[in-house]
Amino acid sequence: MQFLRKSHDRGYADHGWLKSFHSFSFASYHDPRFMGLGNLRVINEDRIAPEMGFGKHGHRNMEIISYVLSGELAHQDSMGNIKGIPPGDVQRMSAGTGVTHSEFNHAKDQTTHFLQIWIEPNVLEIAPSYEQKTIPSANKIGKLCLVASPDGEAKSVSISADAKMYAGLFNGNQSAELTLNPQRKAYVHLISGSIHVNGQILHGGDALMTQEENRLTISNRKDAEVLVFTSAPNLLAHKA
Repeated sequence: MQFLRKSHDRGYADHGWLKSFHSFSFASYHDPRFMGLGNLRVINEDRIAPEMGFGKHGHRNMEIISYVLSGELAHQDSMGNIKGIPPGDVQRMSAGTGVTHSEFNHAKDQTTHFLQIWIEPNVLEIAPSYEQKTIPSANKIGKLCLVASPDGEAKSVSISADAKMYAGLFNGNQSAELTLNPQRKAYVHLISGSIHVNGQILHGGDALMTQEENRLTISNRKDAEVLVFTSAPNLLAHKA
């Protein structure tokens, strides 16, 4: 079973300093058909104006991933982390029992363009933690590179959730296949370019949701940057 959602069908908010597309219901955008997929709860495509950003705010019991596309994101949190997140880095913050942080674009003449991703954890009330890793572009060219997983497999960032996140760059005759467990859900988010996934044509901002499928096949690509998520229905547990 597959469902193609076009880019222009996403929610959109323009706050002046922040322009954001919402793949799933978020803040003032609400659509009961799109509350998430499995434990994948938020994919926001955000553009932060120069010298602007999110002030200090809190999170609890959520796995939060930042994936910067252009510009740089400045992060500061209550755990003592003060970091710059450039394109190519994957940042993960486990909010657990509670954390506050801020995210800013300190550049005077450049917009920061990034994806903010929230995944519901499979265990509640863990200690907050932070991780950031550089994923070289070479690791993503012509293949789906694992960038987040429950156990940090293949040098990915570790998340406290039953989910995996892959990133890939495809052009020309490059193609890839990902074997799926048909009991799990998959979500393909095309950041830019164009691509065929399981026979469906996607353009930048489009998404393909699947369930009860055995594989994803990527082909007919042009300057494509893509993220793929696999997840199961979320089962929460409290830390012992």
